[in-house]
Amino acid sequence: MEEATSSSVPPGFRFHPTDAELVGYYLRKKVASHKIDLNVIRDIDLYTIQPWDLQVRCRIGYEEQHEWYFFSHKDKKYPTGTRTNRATIAGFWKATGRDKAIYDKAKLIGMRKTLVFYKGRAPNGQKTDWIMHEYRLESHHNAPPQASIFLHMLIFC
Repeated sequence: MEEATSSSVPPGFRFHPTDAELVGYYLRKKVASHKIDLNVIRDIDLYTIQPWDLQVRCRIGYEEQHEWYFFSHKDKKYPTGTRTNRATIAGFWKATGRDKAIYDKAKLIGMRKTLVFYKGRAPNGQKTDWIMHEYRLESHHNAPPQASIFLHMLIFC
């Protein structure tokens, strides 16, 4: 009951969207500055917060499944570069595996990147149980992202 009050959603509400819904509805509306029906995903600065502190800042998530959702802007490593800065005070987010294409019917609408949090500094960081999926909009295969706003799903294994 307390979660329903703090997140402004009705009792019994469960937020478990598909990848296509996250990209095609929530992220697309956020990038276009359109209103989202329920304000269930919070804006945060991902790179100033440690993963274990993110869950208290997210509006809603599955406590029992350890999943939380939030929007964040891309932080560039260098002002004129294209590389993303994924470092925090305590460690860094490292990409793992290949990006997964997200389709709505047969149309490519976005990509999902999987990241793992490491404590410390590269290359000697210690792998943790924190995993994050980063969703971005795409217009064409291998094209640059349409915007620098990302939707993230944080998971603690």
